[in-house]
Amino acid sequence: MKQQISEHMRVVEAAIGQIGLLERIADRLIACFEAGSRVYLLGNGGSAADAQHIAAELVGRFKRDRKALPAIALTTDCSILTAVSNDIGFEQVFSRQIEALVTKRDVVLALSVSGRSANVVRALQAAKNLGATVVGFTSRSGGAMAELCDLCFRVDHDQSDRVQEVHQLAYHLICDRIEQHYTQK
Repeated sequence: MKQQISEHMRVVEAAIGQIGLLERIADRLIACFEAGSRVYLLGNGGSAADAQHIAAELVGRFKRDRKALPAIALTTDCSILTAVSNDIGFEQVFSRQIEALVTKRDVVLALSVSGRSANVVRALQAAKNLGATVVGFTSRSGGAMAELCDLCFRVDHDQSDRVQEVHQLAYHLICDRIEQHYTQK
């Protein structure tokens, strides 16, 4: 356990070098909201839970009372998820939703430790085809996903637990910056 905590601390320390990137991501989300557009979030497994967590922080609140912000997790509609998976294929479960909902003014934010999940990669390709801004949260390797992102936060690790721990810290920092923007007006 001590070694795991030490490794966690090392990976968090490495993330400090990406504060500028996290600020740019927060600023891009603020610009999206200011333009009346939406943020769509997606991921598989723990990353799906993180997508829902981020959406909840933006729609509800993180630490401060402020207006609700339009954020939608594409991981929550079980009828769409199961219909698309069954009828078309699981690799298109997010891309179909993006084709139906996303515009070029929106932001698509994807979380994937491996960066190789076929359904995430297809979703980002669909978002790029529409002209939407693509933001990614991934690991050191980044997989195919990293190449598709306009802004990509990469954690200096490849194990899911360490990566997801730092993803959570990073998106909480982003949510905090967004709330500061809306509560200082």
